[in-house]
Amino acid sequence: MTQQQARPGLRVVVVGATGNIGSAVVEALGRDDRIGSVLGIARRPTSWRPAGTDWETADIGAHGSVPDLVDAFRGADVVIHTAWLIQPSRDTAVTWATNVLGTARVLRAVALAEVPALLYASSVAAYSPRRPGERPAPADENHPTHGWPTVAYSREKAYVERLLDVFELRNPGTRVVRMRPGFVFRRAAAMEQRRLFAGPLVPHRLVRSALVPAVPLVPGVVLQTVHARDVADGFLRAALRQEARGAYNLAAEPPLTTADFAALFDAPAPRVPYRAVRAAQALAYRARAVPSPPQLLDALRRLPVMSTERARSELGWRPTVGAADAVAEMLAGLRDAAGGPTAPLRERVPGGRAREVATGVGRRDDLPG
Repeated sequence: MTQQQARPGLRVVVVGATGNIGSAVVEALGRDDRIGSVLGIARRPTSWRPAGTDWETADIGAHGSVPDLVDAFRGADVVIHTAWLIQPSRDTAVTWATNVLGTARVLRAVALAEVPALLYASSVAAYSPRRPGERPAPADENHPTHGWPTVAYSREKAYVERLLDVFELRNPGTRVVRMRPGFVFRRAAAMEQRRLFAGPLVPHRLVRSALVPAVPLVPGVVLQTVHARDVADGFLRAALRQEARGAYNLAAEPPLTTADFAALFDAPAPRVPYRAVRAAQALAYRARAVPSPPQLLDALRRLPVMSTERARSELGWRPTVGAADAVAEMLAGLRDAAGGPTAPLRERVPGGRAREVATGVGRRDDLPG
C-alpha cells in the first residue's frame, strides 16, 4: 500500500477502483478538496497513481476475506462499491461468486467496520422489464427491480438490490445510496468494452463511417447512455451530501434507438426482423465469436427508460456529455485502440491474450496470478 499525505476531509474507500466506473470515481474524488483521502481496492496491484489515492490489493470474490475488508474499511466515512464481473457469461458461477457473494462480503465488512455511508453501483439492468409492446415511458426509482431472469448481469444486479434491502433493515445507522446508471461509456474504456461485449467479431480499427455499410434497425431497442465522468460526479455528490439516500437514476439525454447509432456512422438503418437479429447473435455466441448471449438482446428490448429527475433535483446532478456524444467518444476510442491506466482498461492484458476479461476486482482471464 502506498502512502500519500492526507488532506482534511472525507476518507473514502473505492472497491473495484481500476474498472471503468471505479477509476472515474477515483479521479473525481482526487480532484475535490473536500475529500481528505482515497483508498483504492483492486484484486491486482496497479502502477497508476492518481492524486490523493493510496492502494490496497484485495479480492472480494471466491478468495475474498471479510476481515481484510474490515481492516481496509475501518475509519472510512464512505465506502463506494463499484466492483463487478460482466464476463465470463458462459460460467455464471464465477460471476455469482464475485457479484453476489462478493457484494455480501462487502456489506458484512461495512457493517463490522461501522462505516457511516455505503454507495453502490447498480444499473438500469436491475429494473424489471417493460411489458411486450409497451412504450418506454419514463420510470422513476420506485420502478420494481427484479431484472431479466435469463441474463446473469441483470439477474445478479437485481439480487444485490435485495441484499441491500436486508442490509438497510439491519443497519439503519448506515446511509445507503444506489446509483443506477445507464450504459456507461468513455474513450479510455473502449477496448475493455469491446472485449466484454463485442469480442473479435468487431475489428476495432474498422469501426468508422466509411466501412460500416448499415446498422440494423431493431424495433423496441431504446438505450440510455451516460459518460463515466458524469457517473463519477453523481457518486461524488452523493458522498458529500449527508441527506442523500436511496436510489438515483443517472442517464444523459436523449435515449438512443438503433437509428441513432446508425446516424453516428452516417449509415442507413434498414429494418430487420428481430428474430433474424437474435438468430445471428445466437449463432455468433455459439461459435464463440462474441461474448454476449442472445438473451442480452431480449433484455435490451424491454429495458425501461429511466427518469433522472431525482438526481437532478436532490443532488444538483447534470450530465455534461450528451448520450450520443458519449457513444461517439467510445467509438473514437475503439478506432484508436484507446485504453486507460489500469489493467482492465488496457488494449491487452499484460502477459498474454485475454479470454474473457471483466472489470474491477475479481477479474477472470487466462493469465496466471
